[in-house]
Amino acid sequence: MRIRFGYVSTALSLWDCSPSKTMTFTRWKQLEKSDREQKLKEITKHNLKSTLRMIYYNLSHELHLYRMSSSIVPLATHPEVMWDFQSIFKRELAEIGRLVKMFHLRVSFHPNQFTLFTSDKEHISDNAVTDMKYHYHLLDGMGLANQSNINIHVGGAYGDKAEAVKRFHRNIKKLPENVKKRMTLENDDKTYTTEETLDVCKKENIPMVFDYHHHQANLGATGLTELLPSVFSTWDHFDIIPKVHISSPKSEKEFRSHADYVDLEFILPFLKLTKELGQDYDIMIEAKQKDKACLQLIEDISKIRGVKRIDGGTVEW
Repeated sequence: MRIRFGYVSTALSLWDCSPSKTMTFTRWKQLEKSDREQKLKEITKHNLKSTLRMIYYNLSHELHLYRMSSSIVPLATHPEVMWDFQSIFKRELAEIGRLVKMFHLRVSFHPNQFTLFTSDKEHISDNAVTDMKYHYHLLDGMGLANQSNINIHVGGAYGDKAEAVKRFHRNIKKLPENVKKRMTLENDDKTYTTEETLDVCKKENIPMVFDYHHHQANLGATGLTELLPSVFSTWDHFDIIPKVHISSPKSEKEFRSHADYVDLEFILPFLKLTKELGQDYDIMIEAKQKDKACLQLIEDISKIRGVKRIDGGTVEW
């Protein structure tokens, strides 16, 4: 079994390297019309430069996974702003994509919690489509639209989970097929369990990103030993190995909150279970210390008897 590792958005080890600098719509309106586009360009240029810096950082550490920030382009989906960032930053986007393809990195996006398809309000579903298309256009500009994924949650229950799921299946039809093909779904820590998310994934032929921390916070009726092979099998048609999210609780009292680093003891039962399955997969670290937590966890796992570190970001067990 081989496991590769990566982290989310920002390499904290790098100076002034946030890929998520932004501006509010209120601030945008306060600017002179002649200054608005220039300010958007300045922020986007910084975010793309930071993203490129982190790609190089990841390559130097042999970290094979990276979740890019959803906030690279400020106000990209606001109906009064929406601007042609793809044409303006064609060269910068292509450069990021070139490196990703050259070194076979696995990159992804994870839109915010408001990108959902279970609401009974039509404008929320329409906004979700707009947001998913924005992420797809970013990938397309990088030349990565056919090899990367956009991950979201099923959504809210709104007092009737069965009806909400029906709305998901109905509303997801609004999503262009090329965008839906790059979509993944993740179990969450309060509403949709692993089993419930898996059921939606099977019906829509969508790969499932399994979150172990969320699973432990929101247990269903079926055990993980039975569920996990089915979760992994949702990736069979996707031509890429499964991906898993890993984090650990901040404390018993704040169980759902992510800790700064990942507690090896917390995730060890999951690691042992996957070893029995013999399934290769990728791990996205969702700890607060991001790249630092990722590198620390690789070190910790590498000390387990029988585990061999293949490179900076890969272990074999």
